[in-house]
Amino acid sequence: MTSYNDRVEGVLLATAAGDALGAPYEFKPPRGPELEVAMVGGGPWAAGEWTDDTSMAIAIAEVAATGGDLRGEDAQDLIVQRWREWSLTAKDVGIQTSSVLSAAARGGVITAARARALSADLHERTGRTAGNGSLMRTAPLALAYLDDEGALVEAARAISELTHFDPDAADACVLWCCAIRHAVRTGKLDVRIGLRHIASDRRDLWSTRLGEAESAPPASFPNNGWVVTALQAAVSAIATTPVPADDPRAETFRADHLRLALDAAVRAGYDTDTVAAIAGGLLGAVYGASAVPGEWRRLLHGWPGMTAHDLVGLATAIERNGKPDDFDFSYPGSPIDTFARHPYDDRVLLGGIGVLRELPEEVGAVVSLCRLADDDIRDDIPHVEVRLIDRPERDENPHLDFVLRDTVRLVEQLRREGRTVLVHCVGAYSRTPTVGALYGARLRGIDVDEAMRDIKAVLPDSYPNRSFRDALRRLQSRGLESPRRCS
Repeated sequence: MTSYNDRVEGVLLATAAGDALGAPYEFKPPRGPELEVAMVGGGPWAAGEWTDDTSMAIAIAEVAATGGDLRGEDAQDLIVQRWREWSLTAKDVGIQTSSVLSAAARGGVITAARARALSADLHERTGRTAGNGSLMRTAPLALAYLDDEGALVEAARAISELTHFDPDAADACVLWCCAIRHAVRTGKLDVRIGLRHIASDRRDLWSTRLGEAESAPPASFPNNGWVVTALQAAVSAIATTPVPADDPRAETFRADHLRLALDAAVRAGYDTDTVAAIAGGLLGAVYGASAVPGEWRRLLHGWPGMTAHDLVGLATAIERNGKPDDFDFSYPGSPIDTFARHPYDDRVLLGGIGVLRELPEEVGAVVSLCRLADDDIRDDIPHVEVRLIDRPERDENPHLDFVLRDTVRLVEQLRREGRTVLVHCVGAYSRTPTVGALYGARLRGIDVDEAMRDIKAVLPDSYPNRSFRDALRRLQSRGLESPRRCS
């Protein structure tokens, strides 16, 4: 399945992107189309910083990545202990979640059994435990049970009940996890795929709720602190946002639906970070990590000191079910030290991964077009990884035109900031010259074939694969408009 890995990687990444995008607008009314929605930060949140939505999901993901069965008490003990550890220094913790975790931790080490008992007691006493706090964190469960839907349903209910005992909360987690699992496995969106796992006396109610969400705008569900309306607002943002047609000449791309739908989720207002995080988990499963804009990847960060790179690695670790990553990051047999300056802009450096590992002092930003080991990641300058796969015999780039356009715009932005930018892949053979040619064509307003000839003059061993060359030609008619000159 050519884009399966992309969809696995997209689940946590897009969850965090929606979360960080919505964080500055939380508790505010719906935003009109004349107002900006951007990943700018605000209040206690820095630009690109995720909130409790993603942090609690990460705690689940960390345990899932060990390969343990999340239905078991041992795994659930680890999850609630990690939540408790996080909550002690967190900038924000949901009222219901905080109440359960704090009470469960009194008198010793917190356990899942104690948390669940207190969650059940709270529900029995108040009847008000259907907040959106379990739904917002549920996405990693889908990755843990891609091959076992029945186990996923059990785990989704069990993990929800640790803090949110209301059946609406558990049902919502089941529906969303099943939809994410289905999307990762098939690439198709179906929010109803999990209805068969809802109790028969509640199935029609949920079908009606989903129908309402699919036909009304996100702002129609203002009480989105409730798990039902939070789910409905997320469904609405996805279902009522038109999916753009792929038209490279007009610079419209199907992949942009992820960005546009998350924008719509935030514009719903009120619990904006949570609604967008919920929507992000499913959108990432449908469109993959490659649909998450590079500018968002650049900014994403949060507890416990993680970045976009770490979220992708965590998602793939869950999918491997605890098995080690056998990828050889030494790239044996590749000419990793290839290096040249862009023929039209000597502050854009083109090279192999060896240049990253011996980074010239002048470099102020890095755009990586290949897989990186953790030790290769720079944290002292902007460093963005782009999901671009060079396998001509098996194309794994479901949004190739979008990714190339988005990557070049990212390079242009970094140059406008006055930075010297390293653009690299493994050996500067296929991916790097492709991006270099599109950047040059836009910079000079020339044909991509002419730009490629000049790139090959400085990278004589380069030869972009056929799918990359075809994509450049699809993009060139609109891409020839010259961007503002860089300093």
